[in-house]
Amino acid sequence: MKHLLKMLDLSENEILELLDLADQLKYELGHGIRHPLLAGKTLGMIFQKASTRTRVSFETGIYQLGGYGLFLSSHDLQIGRGEPVEDTARVLSRYLDGIMIRTFDQEEVETLARVGSIPVINGLTDFCHPCQVLADLMTVREHKGILEGLKMAYIGDGNNMANSLIVGGLKTGMRVAAACPDGYRPAKEVLDFAADFGDAFTLTGDCLEAAAGADVIFTDVWASMGQEGEAEKRRAAFKGYQVNGALLAAANPGCMVQHCLPAHRGEEITAEVFEAHAQEIFDEAENRLHAQKAVMVTLMK
Repeated sequence: MKHLLKMLDLSENEILELLDLADQLKYELGHGIRHPLLAGKTLGMIFQKASTRTRVSFETGIYQLGGYGLFLSSHDLQIGRGEPVEDTARVLSRYLDGIMIRTFDQEEVETLARVGSIPVINGLTDFCHPCQVLADLMTVREHKGILEGLKMAYIGDGNNMANSLIVGGLKTGMRVAAACPDGYRPAKEVLDFAADFGDAFTLTGDCLEAAAGADVIFTDVWASMGQEGEAEKRRAAFKGYQVNGALLAAANPGCMVQHCLPAHRGEEITAEVFEAHAQEIFDEAENRLHAQKAVMVTLMK
């Protein structure tokens, strides 16, 4: 494992090793044990999309590991003024020990990794969100004790979260059902991958069918960053694709609810369901810190 570009690149063993390390780092932090495993290392953090959780968790994480994080807004870099990604990769490779990038185009992340000579971590693209899904899997395993054999349901837009959850869930032995409206299905590359898992994966337009027998239900906003102009169109398309009491009634007793945040209460999830599962949801948010520390240690140590 040289980079973290997308969940499709990881084997089941690599995912589980990252989760085990994340658990260890979380335990040590909670017991006051210092783990300066990246002392003297520097992480450049390129942001072409705004962030709360990604920025704070990476910046805090590299600090806790003994390293230093540089916030690099695209507005302040030459990449924001037309410098080729290839040149940025070559320059930053001479200064840094690792790059985290949160951007739009997956190809930009792939190019950074291909041309540069240091580890690259995908902090989010329009195609996938591997750091979030590692934290998601970590949280489910914390609460359920296992991943293999559980059923994951995803309700809503077939976006970067859906793409990564489908891959991460199937690779760790979960059954995955996704409910998405026509025109908003997951990426073809992901559906082609999932087809090899037979009955372990279901794609449907029926939310209740997807949620039936689920052990954990995931959702995300109807309009992601950069899609604000489509908000009204999407509200119409996603009407009914909501995590609510009726949906949970179809799931298994004790079903978890997860949301990558920020949440739009009253749209993709009701306020009542969100607050009833807030502990699980904010455990998920916290675990971004621990999962990403595991990624940084694995790639940069």
